[in-house]
Amino acid sequence: MIRVLIADDQGMVRTGFTVFLSAQPDIEVVGEAANGREAVEQAAALAPDVVLMDVRMPVMNGLEATRELSSRNLPPKVLILTTFDLDDYVYEALRAGASGFLLKDASAAQLAEAVRVVAAGEALIAPAITKRLIHEFAKLGTPRPAAGRRMAELTERETEVLTLVAQALSNQEIAEKLFVAEQTVKTHVGRVLMKLGLRDRAQAIVYAYESGLVRPGE
Repeated sequence: MIRVLIADDQGMVRTGFTVFLSAQPDIEVVGEAANGREAVEQAAALAPDVVLMDVRMPVMNGLEATRELSSRNLPPKVLILTTFDLDDYVYEALRAGASGFLLKDASAAQLAEAVRVVAAGEALIAPAITKRLIHEFAKLGTPRPAAGRRMAELTERETEVLTLVAQALSNQEIAEKLFVAEQTVKTHVGRVLMKLGLRDRAQAIVYAYESGLVRPGE
């Protein structure tokens, strides 16, 4: 079972998501939170696998709560919920440790699938959001030296896989590009994350741009 915590300051949103997700055979809603501080406290007490996190909440916003959760041992995956296009939040949310983004008007099926994708360690980033993210990376300027040094630990194939991950491609899409089995890609991705000390694919995307492996426009 995938354990889910729902953090949103609107009670009707929490109730709706709870009803949707509780109907799934492999998902269990273990708790709700009305603000970021409650989300952090509930996550510590309930140990969810995934936190559905609204951005705009009182007491502590979703980005601050995500950052605090990510700093802890064995943090949950965080799926950011929003009603808008995230222009101001995409990069900061990923840097804070979010694993993906979902619009609040998503269907029940999309919501459930998003939870499964993030719980499995995949990044959930729509193409439109990826474009905005690349725009933010373009503002960063020169790569970070420390990130570049760690990149040397990767094999040629692992570097190739990371480049494709940074383009927000799925394991299946990467497998098709490289003419290898999907399981082989999963193995490579796992080794990349382990060698670079990254939690999931979302962090890998950030890392690939910050290290200079991938540059905006490529």
